[in-house]
Amino acid sequence: MDRKLNDFTSHVLDECLPGKSIDCVIIGFEGQQLKVLLLKWKYEDIWCLPGGFILKDEDMDQAAHRILEMRTGLKAVFLNQFYTFGSEKRSRMNEEVQLTRMRHVLEEIHGKNKEFEAWITQRFITTGYFALVDLKKTAPHPDLLSEKCEWKSIDCMPELMMDHEEILQKALDHLRIQLNYLPIGISLLSRKFTMQDLQRLYEAILKKPLERSNFQRKMLKLGIFNRHEKQLTGAANKAPYLYSFNTDKYEDLLKQGIGFRY
Repeated sequence: MDRKLNDFTSHVLDECLPGKSIDCVIIGFEGQQLKVLLLKWKYEDIWCLPGGFILKDEDMDQAAHRILEMRTGLKAVFLNQFYTFGSEKRSRMNEEVQLTRMRHVLEEIHGKNKEFEAWITQRFITTGYFALVDLKKTAPHPDLLSEKCEWKSIDCMPELMMDHEEILQKALDHLRIQLNYLPIGISLLSRKFTMQDLQRLYEAILKKPLERSNFQRKMLKLGIFNRHEKQLTGAANKAPYLYSFNTDKYEDLLKQGIGFRY
């Protein structure tokens, strides 16, 4: 076992809480699609949500922010705890298939360290967090146990390990249910955007088309946008206006719920 892996196992055994973990559903928006950041394990075509362990001297929110920064390079983005997954069976889901395929990675991690092998294969309760990020500002990178860290469309997901598909679906359900109380647009869009950009974002989240004039009328009625110069893409009278969020008004409205009906 090389030096980095040896340091990793010692760090986990000495400094991390046993049986507790965090999994992050990191959501971005690009090309009219919602995307999620995933890690691909070494050696096998198995993907997973970015996650990690909780240090003994930090709370869960601190751990989630640390994991988010490590995976994306971003600080101070919207991050929300949404569910705890504690099924007695969760660590054994697809055990015969997936643990066999993951054996190369597990053996690389623990080598002959039986203490670490017991620690890493024990039952884990994981807390799910989801983050809303501007995809273009991220700098994803893999870790010691993975070979890729990439954005994947929620409409074309690869095979996910254990119960990570359930975790992802629960996060997306939470996003849709809490749509009027979450900083969706300001977190996922560029600073300046068109009403069409905003509509496409809502359509991607809700997975259904919205009527253009009705959507724009309802949104502008909220009074939370600053209007800027027209986007010069053609004839001046046909070019769409650019908008940005009035942050103070937007945050005040979020506290009571935007009230957008869809």
